[in-house]
Amino acid sequence: MKRIYSGRLAIQQGSRMLFSDYADDGTMWTGSGDRESRHIVTFKDPFVEPPAVMVGISMWDIDHKHNARAEILAERVTEEGFHIVFRTWGDTRIARIRADWTAIGAVSDEDDWDVK
Repeated sequence: MKRIYSGRLAIQQGSRMLFSDYADDGTMWTGSGDRESRHIVTFKDPFVEPPAVMVGISMWDIDHKHNARAEILAERVTEEGFHIVFRTWGDTRIARIRADWTAIGAVSDEDDWDVK
């Protein structure tokens, strides 16, 4: 459990189109087997420690003739940002994916002391 003092709590949110592979016959649309799309997100303002990050699919466009297989997650979370990672496998054909994310964590406060 992360404990965050209420005066130091911050929430940042965003949305990112990860790919539109149907437009240019990209690998998520035409490929098969294990495939991955990775995108770096940089926070507008840094946190004082790595925040809790939640990522979800807010729009998907998938071929109905194939099984829908997908995984989306946040990796490499730091005070400054993280990676959105989307994976699929098998014969799944994905035209487009948009991801929304929310980061919740502690930020510095004007009353913080830097004693060294």
